[in-house]
Amino acid sequence: MTAQILATLLPVFLIAGCGTLYGRFRSPDIATLNTLNMELFVPMLVFAVLADGQAPLEEYAGLALGGVVVVLGSGLVLWPLVRWLGLEVKTFLPPMMFNNSGNMGIPLLLLAFGEAALPAAVVLFIVEMLLHFTVGLWMLSPGSSLLRILRLPIVLATFAGLAVNLLGLPLPGWLLEALHMLGGVCIPLLLFALGVRMLDIDFSDWKTGLLGAVLCPLSGLVLAAPLVWWLGLSGLQAAALWVFAALPPAVLNYLVAEQYRQEPHKVASLVLIGNLGSLVVMPVVLALVFAHVQAGVGG
Repeated sequence: MTAQILATLLPVFLIAGCGTLYGRFRSPDIATLNTLNMELFVPMLVFAVLADGQAPLEEYAGLALGGVVVVLGSGLVLWPLVRWLGLEVKTFLPPMMFNNSGNMGIPLLLLAFGEAALPAAVVLFIVEMLLHFTVGLWMLSPGSSLLRILRLPIVLATFAGLAVNLLGLPLPGWLLEALHMLGGVCIPLLLFALGVRMLDIDFSDWKTGLLGAVLCPLSGLVLAAPLVWWLGLSGLQAAALWVFAALPPAVLNYLVAEQYRQEPHKVASLVLIGNLGSLVVMPVVLALVFAHVQAGVGG
């Protein structure tokens, strides 16, 4: 099992480490790189996975619901504690709710379970992204335009992919292959960008960052435990929800906080120290997930 965990985690941290090392000496324009990824490569991946008739989306309804409960439930569970500790709700709660399902979640699930995990990984990523660009933006700015959200490339790609899948529209094999190739670019690029962002770690708020590194995966896992049973998830979908629940805060939280001037330095500490904390959290979670999956196969 140790070899399986290392085989899953080492490529993730190696690619992210390359981003950190390259960024240390070259200072790449990571904003442009992220824009290209979020406006082209990620939407292509989302559309390709959803439009592919080999992924029956009705089978992932329970998993999607579980993802919604983990995201929103994390905020509800932690809200009383955040208020009791005297922390700013708009600063602390979004990173606890909206996790790194893109930069880390998709690569982790693919490395752990192969291509069969891609639909589950994308479904959870879509859930997290849609909630982030709706509930998340509303939390920071209640007057956010719904039309602006609907124009986002990833939202358009989601609707288009769902329409193709649910209507049973066949796409040429060569087109799907091209879309999958374009979408495949986003996975290493997400990890590379995460590594570059690690250079922005601000340890001045290390106590808040450390608190978030504990509470983010803890709140998700507390919610995932009853959800897996209640939704009747098993096998790959149960494993995907466990991994999703344990993910650290998304880097996007920092970018959004910077845009809305919501204490971006504190959010940067929450995000980046939380991602460092995943070095400890994810091996433990993967060990439990692999043990559960193997027990299910053996049974």
